[in-house]
Amino acid sequence: MDLKLRIGTRGSPLALAQARELKSRLLKAHGGCGEAIETAVIRTTGDAIVDRALSEAGGKGLFTKELDLALMRGDIEAAVHSAKDLPTHLPDEIVILGYLPREDVRDAWISHKAIHPSALPEGSVVGTASLRRGAMIRRLRPDLSVTLLRGNVETRLAKLAAGEVDATMLALAGLKRLGLADSATAVLDTEQFVPAAGQGAIAVTARRGDEAAAAAFAPVLDRDAAFALEAERAFLAVLDGSCRTPIGAYARLEDDTLSFHALVLKPDGSSCFEARVSGDPKHAAALGEGAGRDLLARIPADLFEF
Repeated sequence: MDLKLRIGTRGSPLALAQARELKSRLLKAHGGCGEAIETAVIRTTGDAIVDRALSEAGGKGLFTKELDLALMRGDIEAAVHSAKDLPTHLPDEIVILGYLPREDVRDAWISHKAIHPSALPEGSVVGTASLRRGAMIRRLRPDLSVTLLRGNVETRLAKLAAGEVDATMLALAGLKRLGLADSATAVLDTEQFVPAAGQGAIAVTARRGDEAAAAAFAPVLDRDAAFALEAERAFLAVLDGSCRTPIGAYARLEDDTLSFHALVLKPDGSSCFEARVSGDPKHAAALGEGAGRDLLARIPADLFEF
């Protein structure tokens, strides 16, 4: 590899694990050349906010803004992200080059008191930083209490172990990448707990028009993940989806057909609206947009009031 790659990443253990996975795949694809790949740890605004939900502080962009700025300044050639953290709309100067092969998309249920949300004692406390997970828990178990649980994966697991909450939910993909998959009490079905758009996928962003960077990353990017994420992000764009909105969106490729399932919930879980479509993966964006328009026409204006 003639190009020197500086890859920006957040500094959380999970973000660093994702950066290592990307670097490992690049080294394998390009036959070594480890000295040509550097990792730059960049602290983001979202990392500094631990006392309130991101939906109250500015949304997903809090985890990407500083990385975007580093790209635009030319300090790095690419940035690696959890795909679900990417805002629906990126700065014009930045593009998503693609995604690594997608990990398990499911949510993990973690509790020392119940093997599944349905078995948790009445009045128990579930901690989560996700409006989607909170709404889905409330939909299934309106008798439970849902409270904010912020921090990285290890911090949340420590708070659970300390008894601050009775249960929590985390992305199984993150647990696997951290070697913590055994922490999961159960793995939740995607039909009942529809994943967040982008969950399980690692995204690579770069400056628009940087053909050398695009060529360097092309061998490690996954076509199936790209189709799925194109549909999921197109769906979010129609609904202007962010972490302020309880939305699940999951697309998967099966026998050359892209199947898409989306769910939009009222924050208290009292009502929800679903959409299902399938079709040619070459029309992934149109499938996601169509599902978004369908739901937008059916969702009442007050759905997100809580």
